[in-house]
Amino acid sequence: MRLVVDLNRCQGYAQCAFLAPDVFAMHGDESLLYDPEADEEQRENVARAVAACPVQAILVEYDASDEPALTAEVRGER
Repeated sequence: MRLVVDLNRCQGYAQCAFLAPDVFAMHGDESLLYDPEADEEQRENVARAVAACPVQAILVEYDASDEPALTAEVRGER
């Protein structure tokens, strides 16, 4: 899993840092730091962070053999 964040689009809402603190962190009030090669153990937290981003600045790239396996909760199902 590889993460790409459009830092021009990011507005610093920090929802990603709240939902996946091992992957995303705010540096000051506006600068986002993140791990572009997040561990697979962070998959669900990253998926929640992507879904919660109000400006959709986070993109997750999966390898062809690495299909995202999201829980029903992350997909919006209950």
